[in-house]
Amino acid sequence: MAPLGILIIVATTIFPAFQLWALPNVSDQVALFSQYLGLAALILMAWGQILATRLPGIETVFGGLDRVYVLHKWAGIVAMAAILLHDTIDAEMRDGGRDTFLSELAETLGEMSLYGLLILVVISVATFVPYHLWKWTHKAMGALFAAGVFHFVFIMKPFAMGDPAGLYTGTFCGAGVLAYLWTLLPETLRPSKGYKISGLDKSGGALVVSMVPKGKGITPAAGQFGVLSFGAAGKSEPHPFSFSSIDPDGALRVTIKALGDFTTGLERDLAVGQDLRIQGPFGRFRLGEKAREVWIAGGIGITPFLAGAQALRAEGSVVDLFYCIRSRDAAPHLAELQAMAEAKPNLRLHLMVSSEGQRVSADKIAEMVGEDLAKARVAFCGPVALREALRTGLARYGVSARQFHYEEFEFRTGIGLQRLAAWVLRRGLEVSRQARGS
Repeated sequence: MAPLGILIIVATTIFPAFQLWALPNVSDQVALFSQYLGLAALILMAWGQILATRLPGIETVFGGLDRVYVLHKWAGIVAMAAILLHDTIDAEMRDGGRDTFLSELAETLGEMSLYGLLILVVISVATFVPYHLWKWTHKAMGALFAAGVFHFVFIMKPFAMGDPAGLYTGTFCGAGVLAYLWTLLPETLRPSKGYKISGLDKSGGALVVSMVPKGKGITPAAGQFGVLSFGAAGKSEPHPFSFSSIDPDGALRVTIKALGDFTTGLERDLAVGQDLRIQGPFGRFRLGEKAREVWIAGGIGITPFLAGAQALRAEGSVVDLFYCIRSRDAAPHLAELQAMAEAKPNLRLHLMVSSEGQRVSADKIAEMVGEDLAKARVAFCGPVALREALRTGLARYGVSARQFHYEEFEFRTGIGLQRLAAWVLRRGLEVSRQARGS
């Protein structure tokens, strides 16, 4: 995530504290803190709605779309924690006015929003919940956020909506509601480009979809992805896919492995000549730059590197590509990669075939790359477990976290409790071994 984007969200969330602190004749600091938590929660939820729009400029400020969705998730989780504290403290601060029908309705909607959001946040971070249900929880979250905005506007509070605190938070609430309404628009009304499927093939058990623009298409760089909406019945829900080929004439290609509810059966539902729309391009996983590079692909993670290899210039820096596969028959586009490696001397292809006893490791990469490894830019796309193992192992060879690039391509993720538990277990075992050794 871009530090600038995080700084903007943190700063805008903290600012209301100064506005409330400046209120005159306020002696109940606990109640004032409760008021601040409510304002902070609304601002964070507004940011969550804004980040979900995929509008131009979001990636520029906050980083690649994969990081944007991680930030979107954590903004919602922190907002939920602030709401719970706000409700637990429950220290009312009134402006001296009398309750009205609108203020009483705002109280009721505030309670509904609290418990509704609590349930939906739990569902959202529970990755075992089916995708179609998870999708609707996100739609409903926006409606509950709107209920929270109503609560804020009409509830009895120690400042008026025309005061600085009211105007400031009210502006964020308005922006958040507009962003929510934007996400409700049909995909056909979002900025996108029309394409037509020009070819359907299979490679290594994966579906290869080739497409040509119907007019002016998008212009992605190697390593980027698009959000595709197929016109096939039941497959119009937008999903992200990396481009495995980017032609100068505008033709594009994606390579899709059947790994979930959406991708399973996709081959059956698509046909040559069908229309689709592409939003994007998205992502900051750029490849083929001037620096010395090492690319590591696990299985279908080869897709962005295919476009990178295609765009690699013969006069460019040397690139070592490690392709980790179960077997040669199950490796998408293997023959295509081998042909490119033969044609481009600066593309060095290393096959890691597990069925033949070959396993990728930091030691193996260091052995094959040599002394250049510590200066190289490492790009990874593949399973999370392999990524974490290599990131830790390569650090021993001088590859810093800034040199190790990857995308969180699973936009739907939990809150990391399993990873935290695994880390605690590893640390406990290490401490135990050290204690026995001493």
